[in-house]
Amino acid sequence: METLIAEDLLLLLLDDEKGTTPAMWVDVRVPLGAAVLAELALRGAVVVEPATSRWRTPKVAVTEVPVDDDVLATARALIAEKPRTAADLAGRVGDGLEDRLAERLAGRGLLERHDDRVLGLFPRTRWPATASTHEAAVRDRLAAVVVAGAAPDERSVALAGILGALDRLAPVLDLRGAGARDAKRRVAALAESDWAAAAVREAVQAAVTAVTTTAVIATTTVATTS
Repeated sequence: METLIAEDLLLLLLDDEKGTTPAMWVDVRVPLGAAVLAELALRGAVVVEPATSRWRTPKVAVTEVPVDDDVLATARALIAEKPRTAADLAGRVGDGLEDRLAERLAGRGLLERHDDRVLGLFPRTRWPATASTHEAAVRDRLAAVVVAGAAPDERSVALAGILGALDRLAPVLDLRGAGARDAKRRVAALAESDWAAAAVREAVQAAVTAVTTTAVIATTTVATTS
């Protein structure tokens, strides 16, 4: 089954039984948007333009490479409006993406929509899993690359980078202690390796950094206001 990196990310973040994403300092829109940016980069549809000065953050721009997926096409059109940084784009691209991706996954028989109310008052939508084979395959491939040291593929490196930026890699792979620390080091080493063409690596790293930056800002804000 062919899925987007963002769809695989959502499957890994959702609790299979509860159908909800974990409480995180980072709004889920940012990592999902970053995953779409990473996918566009892997497909050659976006690039990171050179910074015009040392004081300016490089901007993401579209290329002439077309995309045939509606989620990617929507994101590409947004990016084409004007060059923006990956940090700026991640939240914009990710806006409304959780339900949109979940609906697609439900259409493929992987999730099921449940509408209910919290405390009988506040409406919410949950997406419990209805099939686990695809998610298990994604998790196994991720573990092979990050834990067992298998040859990295582009999708797994991008996915591991985003999960690492969210501090969700260890929970997703059920790692603790030394295993979790080793996985973190492995992801950092992969980011510095020649796992893809330089332009692709730069664009994917910009997407991962967008998640990291948002996480740091969110954590700092909570710490200073508590």
